[in-house]
Amino acid sequence: MGARTDQVNDPRLAARLLMARRGQAFFARKLNELRDDQFGGPSRVPGWSRAHVVAHVGYHARAIARLIEGAATGAEVHMYDDPRQHAEEVSFAATLPVEALRNLVAHAAVHLNVEWRDLPEQAWSRPVILDDGVTVPASDTVRLRAREVWLRALDLRNGAVITDLPPEVRAGAR
Repeated sequence: MGARTDQVNDPRLAARLLMARRGQAFFARKLNELRDDQFGGPSRVPGWSRAHVVAHVGYHARAIARLIEGAATGAEVHMYDDPRQHAEEVSFAATLPVEALRNLVAHAAVHLNVEWRDLPEQAWSRPVILDDGVTVPASDTVRLRAREVWLRALDLRNGAVITDLPPEVRAGAR
């Protein structure tokens, strides 16, 4: 049996998937550079520690994976069931042991990657509902995730700089 690969023929979407995966790898590298005792330190996000940023990235991947699962089946799925869901998840997860946070990010990223890889070509155009209620094609989740992981690597405040980001992400960086 051959290796399983993305079911994507659109070269622009394939390039965005690559950018998202590279962003995840960059975030993971910056995360792995943090010592456990640094997770409680401040991030670039007001009111959030580094642990909050890590929790956010993990739960964001889970939310995008839910959207992709919905696109695969044709079911209407919202990014979050409730407007407070994500904030509550992040607040709770920020209190978890560091090892659990590291595992959350790693496992959620793998799950999302599998959902993207296995999404049939025709399902990429199916609508999904983002956290702000906006409906977009499933393919937009790739751009959303790429931007999120690249920018959140900066938020860890441990050496990532804006010039580390791809130009497409850097253009809209805060």
